[in-house]
Amino acid sequence: MALDADEEILQDFLVEAGEILEKLSEQLVDLEQHPDDSDLLNAIFRGFHTVKGGAGFLQLEALVNCCHSAENVFDILRNHKRKVTPDLMDVVLEALDNVNAMFEEVRNREEPTPAPDELIEALDALAKPESEDAPAVEAPTPAQEPSSADVGQQGDQGDITDEEFEQLLDALADEKSDGQKPVGNEQVSTPAESAGGSDSDEITDDEFEALLDQLHGKGQFAGAPAEDEAPKADIDTSGGSEKSSGDADLISDDEFENLLDELHGKGAGPSAGAAAGEPKPAPAPSSKAEPAPEPKKAEAKAESKAASKPAPAPAPAREAAPAGETTVRVDTKRLDDIMNMVGELVLVRNRLQRLGSESEDEHMHKAVANLDVVTTDLQAAVMQTRMQPIKKVFGRFPRVVRDLARSLKKEVNLVMHGEETDLDKNLVEALADPLVHLVRNSVDHGVEAPDVREKAGKPRAGTVTLSAEQEGDHILLSIVDDGAGMNPDVLRRKAVEKGLYDQDAADRLTDNECFNLIFAAGFSTKDQISDVSGRGVGMDVVKTKIGQLNGQINIMSEQGKGTSIIIKVPLTLAIMPTLMIMLGDQSFALPLVNVVEIFHLDLTKTNIVDGKECIVVRDKVFPLFHIKRWLVHGAAGQAEPENAHVVIVAMGTKQVGFVVDQLIGQEEVVIKPLGRALQGTPGMAGATITGDGRIALIIDVPSLLQHYG
Repeated sequence: MALDADEEILQDFLVEAGEILEKLSEQLVDLEQHPDDSDLLNAIFRGFHTVKGGAGFLQLEALVNCCHSAENVFDILRNHKRKVTPDLMDVVLEALDNVNAMFEEVRNREEPTPAPDELIEALDALAKPESEDAPAVEAPTPAQEPSSADVGQQGDQGDITDEEFEQLLDALADEKSDGQKPVGNEQVSTPAESAGGSDSDEITDDEFEALLDQLHGKGQFAGAPAEDEAPKADIDTSGGSEKSSGDADLISDDEFENLLDELHGKGAGPSAGAAAGEPKPAPAPSSKAEPAPEPKKAEAKAESKAASKPAPAPAPAREAAPAGETTVRVDTKRLDDIMNMVGELVLVRNRLQRLGSESEDEHMHKAVANLDVVTTDLQAAVMQTRMQPIKKVFGRFPRVVRDLARSLKKEVNLVMHGEETDLDKNLVEALADPLVHLVRNSVDHGVEAPDVREKAGKPRAGTVTLSAEQEGDHILLSIVDDGAGMNPDVLRRKAVEKGLYDQDAADRLTDNECFNLIFAAGFSTKDQISDVSGRGVGMDVVKTKIGQLNGQINIMSEQGKGTSIIIKVPLTLAIMPTLMIMLGDQSFALPLVNVVEIFHLDLTKTNIVDGKECIVVRDKVFPLFHIKRWLVHGAAGQAEPENAHVVIVAMGTKQVGFVVDQLIGQEEVVIKPLGRALQGTPGMAGATITGDGRIALIIDVPSLLQHYG
């Protein structure tokens, strides 16, 4: 590997190849569902081809070899010489896993580990046609060029393979020594004739331009019309006007970029003119056709329609070039720093709003109102720069579901909605593991085996639906399956067996509370432990992680119909809307996402259930906690007031009541980490500065209840 390669070039490769590899994972799973989709086959072929090209430039031989073998398989598939089968897809997906592993090693500036020899051999075996006459479809030698029909097909694909490119170079070398060489049905006029020949091993500019003619301008492999008189005037790599012989020795940067785009399939290929429906032939050959064209050349031009339109081909690449200049790659740390500064600005705004409310100066009120508007807009704009589509998480699930369903011998279709929903990049990364657990759980526990589904009158293939949508300043994620659903009685029995509840308490559990038992540590309905599930760890991890993100998770299930899991998380973790409360003379902030409702309560009308103080509101029972006793020093021995404010908060799927002394109101706060002496304090998520300049601790509801409740 060229470890000393230019850092900018390496970063470009990592960005481009990373996006391609992410897309390849989805495309390969999609291909298994639509094996005859030629556009998909071509896209996958181009994906491996592009990654191979970038890796070759950086001398990453292990990556090149694996991509090359995979590319050969798809070359055979797209030419319909082999069919897509599950076994073939297993091998290709294993190759993609190896490519991804090597890509991560390159990202870490390590030498990539070559793919196993058995995998390369398996790919090479699949790169041969299914028919017995394998030699008939091997890469053609220079003496056996593709027919004009093949040329037209190649033009439609927009790419040439490495073997075809090598053949062109070989043909060019032979032309230098022989003067002329038959290619297909015509004679190619050699650069040696038009430019006076060359004895050097290197090719001249004229020879390079003649090669470009063969590649894209004059029918690719079918040869070029006679151009001995002024070969330079026929070549226009930029898609603009003809070049005079005086400036043909140099090509501009734009022309070189367009050439690269054509070679790698990013710009329009030779078929662009045909696709756009432009029947007009290239201007250069028509302007120089003094004698009537030879019969063979005319015949070849008639056969290769797509390749006879070189002028329109580079134009889209030139038009698309300015679009790349409108984006800038920025280090995420810089975005985080900007976000922190916006957070400080929010705190200053809150302080000024508090001071402005105490002032009677009208100009002061207007200035504070303007500052509020600008700060809110700036906060939203900076937040937008940190946003990423949740597709970055969703993109891995087609592969997860496919592999798991195959290992469990189930048939499962994955449906995804709302992939373009944006949320904070930190949340995108943090949600990946919980969602993987939940999707795997739906496939393993939810969807039944095909035979069982048939007996129940369902289609053999189950469906798992993954969706995301924005609701205010939160994101709703749902994982829905049409499987067997959950049996509350089985869950009650398991809870008693595990010692989580006694029989009486278990019998009093509602169905919804039974469903939420699956989040308990060590709880599993599986009798046998497998490599997929059964240890009762995954769902506990999910609940903990969602709680850390200030999110909520809820389950609905109907036996025989399926299960729905709904997750609600905030759009961002940087700036948090909170409810400010007072306990004694100290301020605390409750995350607003946890707050369900607030009411005034007569504390003399509470009840004791299972040894805990509870209140009944609208026929619902809520446990009641005096958090002042936990959080304020010396408050435990104080007499309790007869009336107080109660805030109902949601912790995951449970709801409890917190008794507070005073409600201040809603306020947006910036979370500041606790100092070293206070780190790890139970029930505290961090601290913030309030509008009146005081420091308030931010309450972590799940942690608070787990430690004290």
